[in-house]
Amino acid sequence: AGPFAAKILAEFGAEVIKIEPPVTGDPLRKWRLLHDGTSVWWAAQSRNKQSVTLDLRQVEARDVVKRLVKDADILIENFRPGTLEKWGLGWDELSSINPGLVMLRVSGYGQTGPYRDLPGFGVIGEA
Repeated sequence: AGPFAAKILAEFGAEVIKIEPPVTGDPLRKWRLLHDGTSVWWAAQSRNKQSVTLDLRQVEARDVVKRLVKDADILIENFRPGTLEKWGLGWDELSSINPGLVMLRVSGYGQTGPYRDLPGFGVIGEA
């Protein structure tokens, strides 16, 4: 659901910067229907987006995110609840850098409640 929301913004002309993990990139790159080694679904979902590779477990990468957030209007994330907070990139930290930031948090079962820690998949959220 997060990548889809960002895709819509990109299609309307927003500058969208997608952060991918190092080495493998987004797993969607290799998911089904490969064309020249890349998923057709990846091409559809990531068109009009810029990509940057960052290992968010590293302090230097988190510093890059904080610099990007200074000028961002919207941040869309789809980690399990608590992940960004663990890295020092939660709402409290990021909104103090940019008070006008809008943060969309897409998780399988919400940010609170008994199922919050269960993994989810975007297609379920988009249904």
